[in-house]
Amino acid sequence: MKAVRLHDAKDLRVEEVTAPAPPPPGFVNLDVRAAGICGSDLHNYRTGQWISRRPSTAGHEFCGRVTAVGEGVSDLAVGDVVSADSRMWCGTCPACTSGRSNVCEALGFVGEVCDGGFAEEVQLPARLVLRHDPALSPHIGAMAEPLAVALHAVRRLAVPVGEPVLVVGCGTIGGLSALLLSRLHDGPLLVADLNAEKAALVAGVTGGAVVGLDRAKIETALSGGRLRHALDATGSIQAIARALDLLSGGGALALVGISHGKLDFDPNILVEREISLVGCHAFADELPEAVRLLGDLAPALQRFIEVLPALDDVPGAYERLLRGESRALKTIIEVAG
Repeated sequence: MKAVRLHDAKDLRVEEVTAPAPPPPGFVNLDVRAAGICGSDLHNYRTGQWISRRPSTAGHEFCGRVTAVGEGVSDLAVGDVVSADSRMWCGTCPACTSGRSNVCEALGFVGEVCDGGFAEEVQLPARLVLRHDPALSPHIGAMAEPLAVALHAVRRLAVPVGEPVLVVGCGTIGGLSALLLSRLHDGPLLVADLNAEKAALVAGVTGGAVVGLDRAKIETALSGGRLRHALDATGSIQAIARALDLLSGGGALALVGISHGKLDFDPNILVEREISLVGCHAFADELPEAVRLLGDLAPALQRFIEVLPALDDVPGAYERLLRGESRALKTIIEVAG
C-alpha cells in the first residue's frame, strides 16, 4: 500500500509499504478515507523535535472505514465509518486515572509513536476510533480531531456570558475556536491575524470582527468596552506578549499554539491585573462532542478547507504550507471515497 513516511527532519517520502496485518485483540484496521495536515506535522517535519520512530507514517487527523475487527472489540463492526483520536495514552498513570489523559505521563501521538493516517490503511486500538454519521463527507470527518482541540481550548478559557473574546491567529485551531465561540458563546467575537485574507475568511464564517492587536482599535470595536479574555493560536512569542498587554483585569489568556522561543514578561502583570495564563494541550474528553457537532458545523467547516486528491501531494503540500502559500485554514488529503 502507499504511505507517506517521515524518515528525519525535512525527509518525507511517499513509499510502498506492507499493509497492516490482521488486527490483534482490541485493535481495528481501517481504510483511510481522508486525512488533514496539522501544524504539528509541519513542526515535526521542519525541526524533527518529536521524531521517536524512523521512519513512521505521519498523520493524526483522519477518518476511515473499518475493514477488520480484532478479538474483544464489540462496539465496532466492519463497514463503520469513524474518526480517529490522535492520543496514545497509557491509562494507568496518575494523570490518566484522574481523567487527564491529555497530559498522560507517557503520552504519545498517532503518526509518531505508531503509524498514522497518511496511508491507504492503518491499524489502531479500537478505543481510538469513534463512529460518525455515514452521511458526512470524509473531508468533514477528518476535522473531528482539530475540532476537539479547539473545543478543549474554548472550554479551558471559559469566557463568561456576554464578555468579549479575542482569537489571535486564524489558522486551523484559531478558526475552529472562533467558529465554536460563535455558536457556543454569547458575547462579542474579535479575530486577529497578520494574514488579512484568513482573518476576513474567519470573520465572514463566524460573524466576528477583524481587529489589529491595538488597544484603541479594540476598544473602538467594543464601543468602549474592555477586553478581558483572549485565545492565542499562533504560538508567536510577540503575539502572546501583545495579547497579554491588551487584557484588562480579571480575565485570562489561553495558549494553544506551538511556540518557538521563550516569553519574557513581568509576572506582576498577572498578579496586579489578576490575569490567568491557561495552557491547553490536545483535548481531554471533547472528541465525542466534536464528532456530534460535525454535522451542524459542516457547511462552515467546508469553507475552511482545501482538498488535495492524493497522498502523492503531501510532501509538496508540506513545503507550500511552510511557505505560507495556502489560502485555506486546513488542507485535507483525499485518500479513498
